[in-house]
Amino acid sequence: MIILKTKDQIKYMKEAGEILAACHREIRKMIAPGITTIEIDRFAEQFIRKHGATPEQKGYNGFPYATCTSVNDVICHGFPGKTVLKDGDIITVDMVVNLKGWLADSAWSYPVGNISEQAQRLLDVTHESLYKGIEKAVIGNRIGDISHAIQVYAEGEGFSVVRDFIGHGIGEEMHEAPQVPHYGPANVGPRLKEGMVITIEPMLNTGTYRSKMDSDGWTARTLDGGLSAQYEHTLAITANGPEILTAQ
Repeated sequence: MIILKTKDQIKYMKEAGEILAACHREIRKMIAPGITTIEIDRFAEQFIRKHGATPEQKGYNGFPYATCTSVNDVICHGFPGKTVLKDGDIITVDMVVNLKGWLADSAWSYPVGNISEQAQRLLDVTHESLYKGIEKAVIGNRIGDISHAIQVYAEGEGFSVVRDFIGHGIGEEMHEAPQVPHYGPANVGPRLKEGMVITIEPMLNTGTYRSKMDSDGWTARTLDGGLSAQYEHTLAITANGPEILTAQ
């Protein structure tokens, strides 16, 4: 069941989103060769808690960290740890903030030092594909219109769209209805209504869209070892168009 949010509830989610966006802005300053992924995670948890919120991912289905840190061929859900970022890497940092019971979710990919032309194109196209989807997040459209716009743009630029991980509704729970794929035909799926709050979070790969899972049961990698990037916003469907709640 899709839970429509009131304007006040969306306001609470936006407040959570503002903390999350501020955390991403600080993390952007930290990303450099030599830093470890666990240092990023510890900073994010401290930042979130200092602002009166909690990291919703920590403990979710046993996930042990405040963030997911996904480097190079990791698509999503990478464990922070002793991995030292190197010049030329790319990293996605994904986190969910809980402020007074209301959630916001956003992932962002970052270059580490000087990256290859291919890696930069992947970041640019993935970022743009997020906004291609957001453009379609208007009352009266269907979820499939978002999905289709992302796939057509991404594949037209030579990248593949991950199928195994998708966007979702969000509110008091991290994962609510509806599911929001980033691929598929237009004019299918639930119709968008005022008060819906969803995440759009395309993951694009340089090679195949297929994935494989590490032994930890969380870390998903590209099957062929290609690079992967992701950008994600939480947004509300409003009478005035999509309102991004995690805007940086």
